[in-house]
Amino acid sequence: MSVTLDGQAIFDEQGLTISVGSPSRASLERAVAGLEGMLSIDLGMRSRQIRQTGTLRAASRAAMRARVQTIARHIDGQTHTLVAADGEVFRDLRMDSFQKVAEYPGGPGIVADYEIVYTQLGGQDDAASS
Repeated sequence: MSVTLDGQAIFDEQGLTISVGSPSRASLERAVAGLEGMLSIDLGMRSRQIRQTGTLRAASRAAMRARVQTIARHIDGQTHTLVAADGEVFRDLRMDSFQKVAEYPGGPGIVADYEIVYTQLGGQDDAASS
């Protein structure tokens, strides 16, 4: 199985890693007259960060530019679905940044290392299930 974003196989598999951050919870704390201590109201699950790093390969600089533009188009404020090679599904992802870390000649073409930061919105109770 390949890594896909919204059903498109736009990433190379080699060296690709997905790091999942810890989900957070929100709460509201208030002091109440006549009550010793604090009143704490759990507001539920909130977002978490997911980082994807990897390497892109292309035959030329122009082809690399086209690959980078294809990926960068997903920084659109919409939510996306990332499916990892092992079948793990991450839903409700907003792509916050795509950064090409390095670009260098490699074999018969160009190689670029990259990092993508996603924010997984809302409750993740079922977001990382397949």
